[in-house]
Amino acid sequence: MSIRVFERLKKIMIETDHEERKDIDKEIEKKTEKYCDEGVEDLSDTEFIEIVNKVKRKKKKKKEILVYA
Repeated sequence: MSIRVFERLKKIMIETDHEERKDIDKEIEKKTEKYCDEGVEDLSDTEFIEIVNKVKRKKKKKKEILVYA
């Protein structure tokens, strides 16, 4: 898990669990084609929040599927 990603999440007061942070790191690496600690610095706040929301939506869908399965 990226320390810089964790610090940025803390700065904007968004709570995440460990699995979400790992997924956020992967999304940052995919979008920036850099290691997440470096790539997070290249993202605007809007881009960063979009990634966080995308990961959170995925997790929510997984939970909903498990509830109905």
